[in-house]
Amino acid sequence: MDYSQFLALKQEIGLLIVFLLVFLYDTFASARAAKAVPGIACVGMLLLTVFGFFQASVPATEAFAGMYFTSPVMVAIKNILNVGVLIVLIQSVKWANSEFTAVRRGEFYELILLTLLGMYFMISSRHFLMFIIGLETASLPLCALVAFDKNRYESHEAAIKYVLTAVFSSAILLMGLSFVYGLCGTLYYEGIYFMVSSNFGVMMAVALAFVIAGFGFKISLVPFHLWTADVYQGAPTSVTSYLSVISKGSAAFAFLVVLTQVFGAIYSQAWEWMLYALIILTITVGNLFAIRQVNMKRFLAFSSISQAGYIMLAVIGDNAMGISALMFYVLVYVFSNLAAFGVIGAIENATGKVDMTDYNGLYKTNPRLSFTMMLAMFSLAGIPPFAGFFSKFFVFTSTLNGTNSVALYVLVLIALINTIISLYYYLLVVKAMFINDSENPISTFRSACTERLGMWICVAGIICLGIVSYFYDYLLTVAA
Repeated sequence: MDYSQFLALKQEIGLLIVFLLVFLYDTFASARAAKAVPGIACVGMLLLTVFGFFQASVPATEAFAGMYFTSPVMVAIKNILNVGVLIVLIQSVKWANSEFTAVRRGEFYELILLTLLGMYFMISSRHFLMFIIGLETASLPLCALVAFDKNRYESHEAAIKYVLTAVFSSAILLMGLSFVYGLCGTLYYEGIYFMVSSNFGVMMAVALAFVIAGFGFKISLVPFHLWTADVYQGAPTSVTSYLSVISKGSAAFAFLVVLTQVFGAIYSQAWEWMLYALIILTITVGNLFAIRQVNMKRFLAFSSISQAGYIMLAVIGDNAMGISALMFYVLVYVFSNLAAFGVIGAIENATGKVDMTDYNGLYKTNPRLSFTMMLAMFSLAGIPPFAGFFSKFFVFTSTLNGTNSVALYVLVLIALINTIISLYYYLLVVKAMFINDSENPISTFRSACTERLGMWICVAGIICLGIVSYFYDYLLTVAA
């Protein structure tokens, strides 16, 4: 075996080093010194993120007989996930050092880093065996994270639902892959791509449906979304923000790779109309159910379901513009959603309140938090000139680029109509903070410096990605 192949896994090795540093320090440090674990994790993640940007120009490289693949696009995708994880780690410092969490704060950061390693392998795998290893490495620690708040019944309930969902979705995905292997005789992406056309029939269509269903559970596509709201509500807010952004983003990237590089040859015969139906259902159902929510975490859960539908629109544009639109959309979604969860987490840590009615009159007592939440809602709704407007614009453009398909125009029109619906329920939050009166508003409080830092980073991202075109031009160049 040529051990020099491991040098292709530079980002994975860097992440593993950060994980080992956090693990060893947490294991051997005294109880007093263990308070530095969040700082070490954040600094290590920051260094890894900076290192990842220096790897942006690496040539495309294969390792382990073609099972692992890296390229500038893969590096850029991992860098986007790194940015999101860094913000989550920063925002979670106060919660991790709280009285009820401090005894196991190290486990929180170790599990987060371990799941990210699994996501790395999901994205870079070119063989389904490695993909499944990455998928399970990313999924199993998330079950422990959802159940992290062991003193709350809701956390236990959410963990059980997430475990059962993860088990069934993995079983469905493996069933589909077993059919694919039986029909094609290989688990390499490239080998399946060349074999799938000649073996296309009823069994291949069934196999593809199982594969799409398995991914649908991971990304929360309708009708595989029913676990999302309960898990988001029951899990600790820091874990919910991680699930809604990083886990969903990595699954979307992996889904793009599998659909285009494994089943791309049967796009028009098999999964084109499947994806159209899933996108319409996901965007519409997510929007309609978000209107009815009172709990802010459930509200953002259905919002994330709707956003998953827009993310899937970029998958249809199987070209450089589609890949860059997907990366840009997830990057904008990282800043927008984490800004909203940053405000929710800060208020929950200070007051324990998570309902939308609790936000009535928030601007009078906490104007900075209200302003941050307003920017997040405007960006998620796609209001110009904030970043969310341009992310949706680029996704719609990539979907319609070079096509004369009437179905695609209808699909984008439905997505645009749903954007108007989403504008209504996002503005409900803004209305509660700035217009609605409350006899007992949330009292004025000062959030932790790490919480403020995380929100400042998100606000800067929302504004800068909206007015500086360099970021999208860079991603388009990389994808091309």
